[in-house]
Amino acid sequence: MRSSFIQSLVGMIPSWVQSYTLVDSELTLEIAAKDLKKTAIFLRDNTGIQAKVLIDITAVDYPERASRFEVVYIFLSIHQNCRLRLKTKIDELTPIESLTDIFPAANWFEREAWDMFGIFFANHPDLRRILTDYGFDGHPLRKDFPLSGFLEFRYNDAKKRVIFEPLQLSQELRFFDFTTPWELLKKD
Repeated sequence: MRSSFIQSLVGMIPSWVQSYTLVDSELTLEIAAKDLKKTAIFLRDNTGIQAKVLIDITAVDYPERASRFEVVYIFLSIHQNCRLRLKTKIDELTPIESLTDIFPAANWFEREAWDMFGIFFANHPDLRRILTDYGFDGHPLRKDFPLSGFLEFRYNDAKKRVIFEPLQLSQELRFFDFTTPWELLKKD
């Protein structure tokens, strides 16, 4: 991606862009959550950019930050032959505006981010779980989600059905010698 194009792009929307980086010819713009929708419309409709394809929406969880989630939108500009990333930071309780009316592909991506991270998208037409069961408790891609989950499922021979109960972890006393099988094969 040409640096003149990047400078002109950032110059067109200076109040919306908080920072930008260029890594391996891919531009990443960091913006505020309130500017997300108008920035996406600008990137789609500007004749010099024409980022008309939404490739993905994903998130990263940083539980130690006040704005816990970093939501990443990846766009493709066929006209410029490049990918553009928009990053925005939000906390657990702040909703982010849905882009489904601008990019229909955002529907499933936003549902996945809701299901996996618990990020709420305002004005989404059908925000419900997509990868986990409707009765599932929690959001599995959050860093504070327990690795083993909350429930244990097992088959009960007496009841002849699958039952679920709260998970109880029992840790037996184990001794570790920290040797590997490869050390036994070493020749003296």
